[in-house]
Amino acid sequence: MSEQIGFIGLGIMGQGMTRNLLKKGFTVRVWNRTASRMDPLVAEGAIACSSPAEVAANSDIIITCVSDTPDVEAVILGENGVIETVKSGALVVDCSTISPQTTIEIGQKLAEKGVHMLDAPISGGSEGAANGTLSIMVGGDADQFARATPAFEAMGKTITHVGESGAGQMVKLVNQVLVVGNCLAMCEALLLAQAGGIDLTKAYDAVKNGAAGSWMFTNRAPQIIDRDWRPGFMIDLQQKDVRLVLEAADQLGVPLPGTALIFQFYRTLQSMGLGAEGNHGLMKALEHLSGVEVGEAKA
Repeated sequence: MSEQIGFIGLGIMGQGMTRNLLKKGFTVRVWNRTASRMDPLVAEGAIACSSPAEVAANSDIIITCVSDTPDVEAVILGENGVIETVKSGALVVDCSTISPQTTIEIGQKLAEKGVHMLDAPISGGSEGAANGTLSIMVGGDADQFARATPAFEAMGKTITHVGESGAGQMVKLVNQVLVVGNCLAMCEALLLAQAGGIDLTKAYDAVKNGAAGSWMFTNRAPQIIDRDWRPGFMIDLQQKDVRLVLEAADQLGVPLPGTALIFQFYRTLQSMGLGAEGNHGLMKALEHLSGVEVGEAKA
């Protein structure tokens, strides 16, 4: 009999991840702060719970996927949190992107109750979550990684055990440096094409499969060209991740000048009230500087 799964956090990513666990035949208990987000998943076979503690009491593997470090601390360590009811021998898998150091500390507190923990942040946007093609980078004990692998395989395609506790989060920060760097390069390229009078769709087709191609360009340039700012990943969450990157870099004494610049661009967009738009909305910061508007809205 497969292990009982609990899933806490049903945002853009968690919805698709839970749906894919259900499709693979797992029994999944769910909880979300906004309870209405549980409804479509309950209709597909999930079991709604009233708190993270109720999820934990009835699950062997508890997966969390929430917004930021304080949210993870709240659902695992807080009132009515996982730690209140979790069974000895259970496994907590945190798919959020949070501080590597806090991850280690939460893992130590769970270990005191005989509970295992893996940090398993994810990458691949809403598309990856929906299609079950996420990249999952996992820190923690190798035996627990093997234990969680069937669940990981339901949600992701590239699943890598990268090291001990906290290593998954550090690799995710590495991932986010590349994500935002690719995003800025894409936005600058499209700005240049627009200003140069080039047909953006033809430029996209010409370069997407060459050395300049990337996941970011393939998936987000068409949205920019259509001026479609719906989020695969929100600016507010991307900025949170960049903040974590810069905090880690500061602790390690590593200069990341490009990433620091992008942090300021996203801060500008947040001050304009655009934090709920997709991270490719970085284009709007460059448009603001240049006076050039890229792409066209579809009727």
